Amino acid sequence: MLIRSPARKSVNLSLNKELLTEAKDLGINMSRVAEESIAEAVQKRRSELWLAENRDAIEENNRYFEENGLPFPEYRGF
Repeated sequence: MLIRSPARKSVNLSLNKELLTEAKDLGINMSRVAEESIAEAVQKRRSELWLAENRDAIEENNRYFEENGLPFPEYRGF
């Protein structure tokens, strides 16, 4: 079975010259680091947006449990 890596696209970035030189000297794969950092930033932003979109429902659930307690207390081990 052939496993294909995701499609790649070349992009231009402006980076600090000294940082770029040091990264090259240290053998750091800048494309990989940039991709991982962008993926992390995308996931963080998606989480922020999800929380914002669902804030009302989360607060409503929290209020319910504050007023009524957690369900099925006989089955909880804490």
